[in-house]
Amino acid sequence: MTIDPNNSPLTTEQADTLNRLLETLEPRQFDWLAGFIAGWQASLHGGLATEPESTSTTRLPSLTVLYGSQTGNAEALAESLGHRASARGITAKVVDMADYKPRQLKNEAYVALLTSTHGEGEPPDNALDLHEFLHGRKAPSLAHLKYAVLGLGDTSYEHFSQTGKEFDAVLAKLGGSRLVERVDCDVDYDDAAEAWFGSLLETLQSEAGAAGLPTSSGNPAYGALASGGHDRRHPFPAPVLDNLVLNGRGSGKETRHIEISLEGSGLSYQPGDALGVYPQNDPRLVAAIIERLGQDSDAAVKAGDIDTTLAGALQHHREITLLTRPVVERWAELSGSDTLQALVEDHAKLSAWMESRDLFDLIEEAPVTELDADTLVKTLRKLPARLYSIASSQAAVDEEVHLTVAAVRYEAHGRRREGVASTWLADRLAEDDSVPVYIEHNKHFRLPEDDETALIMIGPGTGIAPFRAFMQEREEREADGANWLFFGEQHFHTDFLYQSEWLAWRRQGLIDRIDVAFSRDQEEKIYVQQRLRENAAELWHWLEKGAHIYVCGDAERMAPDVHEALLDIIVEAGGKRREDATEYLRELARQKRYQRDIY
Repeated sequence: MTIDPNNSPLTTEQADTLNRLLETLEPRQFDWLAGFIAGWQASLHGGLATEPESTSTTRLPSLTVLYGSQTGNAEALAESLGHRASARGITAKVVDMADYKPRQLKNEAYVALLTSTHGEGEPPDNALDLHEFLHGRKAPSLAHLKYAVLGLGDTSYEHFSQTGKEFDAVLAKLGGSRLVERVDCDVDYDDAAEAWFGSLLETLQSEAGAAGLPTSSGNPAYGALASGGHDRRHPFPAPVLDNLVLNGRGSGKETRHIEISLEGSGLSYQPGDALGVYPQNDPRLVAAIIERLGQDSDAAVKAGDIDTTLAGALQHHREITLLTRPVVERWAELSGSDTLQALVEDHAKLSAWMESRDLFDLIEEAPVTELDADTLVKTLRKLPARLYSIASSQAAVDEEVHLTVAAVRYEAHGRRREGVASTWLADRLAEDDSVPVYIEHNKHFRLPEDDETALIMIGPGTGIAPFRAFMQEREEREADGANWLFFGEQHFHTDFLYQSEWLAWRRQGLIDRIDVAFSRDQEEKIYVQQRLRENAAELWHWLEKGAHIYVCGDAERMAPDVHEALLDIIVEAGGKRREDATEYLRELARQKRYQRDIY
């Protein structure tokens, strides 16, 4: 920003002089200069400040809040932190890492960095450039910088909160100093984030000697609620309207189309958003665990702030089908098991052992002879919501939301296993039963504003869900942009999800191309990435004409394979070197033309 003499009381010469000075100042010099001017102005009035008596003459530091977010959680927390800071008189600027110029860090004095971790310890897509810059040779000295890091993650993953840890370490390596210690949050992050907010803002106030300024913002950690509103802390009990099996007879898959009413909730969503669903554990597994431990299912316990029974806590409030490192570590202490302790001390072996095991397996491996119900509940982490990509456009279905859910069932370690939310939705919900839900907004998976923009949609399996929403929305908007779908599943005759809808859109001309890969319909398995390579020249033509690419589905195998296929296409059809292809795809991501909703 520069001073325009035409819009200020300064002469041209004064404006030019001041502009040249401002270009050379560092953030702390700005703060000092502002304080000096305030003091000098006060001296002109006999030492009296020109502000009202209730206003402090202490100038608080400016805070830049950067967020790296794949699904929207870190973004929502960053925005809440910005509101909290402003309520305390701290100037706060909240910035998406994708929109932040990394070199600007050398001009920052105070930075709060909030980030999730994606996939196998990778930064979220919008954090890649900043992460890469800080770990590269061009990273500047940040000896002037004071910073704080909040990491979001999931302790069931091996590389828990890895990106937050890496940002914290590299900022310190470059000379930055921590305002507060990094906090790594599990999936139930509200309380930990709340405490981190408080510590950070108090530290910022003390930096300026700002005792006596406001200390309460009145905003919850996850954003403010309007009257009667619903969010992840206050879900809406939504009635189930319909629950249909999408697969044909004889399929090895069970994929459900579930329609849920949002009438009276005030909730709204856009194509690309997700629905958060709070599930229930299988009462049969709950009963088996209680019986194995010799506990009383009706024993009174507290699950956080909730008074309930042991059975109620295990069914509704605690994770029992998924083991995490903190739970196993605590169980090793409670049981005194040498075998379990040896596993805890070997990270790789513990990760392998926990795979597909649950609380019942843990009890079988290391029985605890003396365990009260409250200790059991406190040992387990909260049962988190499950996120599902929304398969409908609100413009088309009004006060409804549709989901595409694959029921997870498999055998492991001699027992049948089931997905918590998917089998609850598939097996134990009847019409008019209620599901606690909220909307998880995802601005990183959005249709382009220009309805003439072409879309390339890659969504095998339940990854088809958001693209059904995209097409419903484009149909309602009478969008002219071309649409190309890549879909994959096992068998054409039984697993082509929403086949009649896609073919109807094809006949209407809404869909220009559909390329499918049914892996089990021939001897050699075929997947969507092979279909992409087969259409390399045409895909490159669409990209060069401005098409947007969307990928939805499995993060472990499908998404990396599709990414590699896209790189190969850019090299082969675009005639680029590998490193140039990587930068080309990265630039598409910066322009919001390459977006992924992967899990």
